[in-house]
Amino acid sequence: MQRTRKGFTLIELLIVVVIIGILAAIAIPKFADTKRKAYVTAMKSDLKNMVSSAEAYFSDNNTYVGYTAPTGSSGVTLTFTGATTGWSGTATHTNASGATCSIGTGTSTPTGLAEGQPGGTDCK
Repeated sequence: MQRTRKGFTLIELLIVVVIIGILAAIAIPKFADTKRKAYVTAMKSDLKNMVSSAEAYFSDNNTYVGYTAPTGSSGVTLTFTGATTGWSGTATHTNASGATCSIGTGTSTPTGLAEGQPGGTDCK
């Protein structure tokens, strides 16, 4: 009588597990920083929205003094420092520790940044 066995051997199963582990070790670091990038994008978006509202305030009042920063999106805290000829602002996120984005216009534009464009060394 001939007897045939069906199924996988232990070695074959171990090889499959090792291959899956190697693929996971390659893929996980690529996606680990995705949430932080999303938080930074939210901060940049809120800063760009602040540009529009601050310029609208300036159009009505001919000064940035007295303007208050709008409420940021979920978890984003915006700060605003206004002068008569320019302003600067920053954004931080509660879940993106160490990330701070800056923006400014006029004489208050942060060093190394283009006017009205969010950025900074920690804004990545």
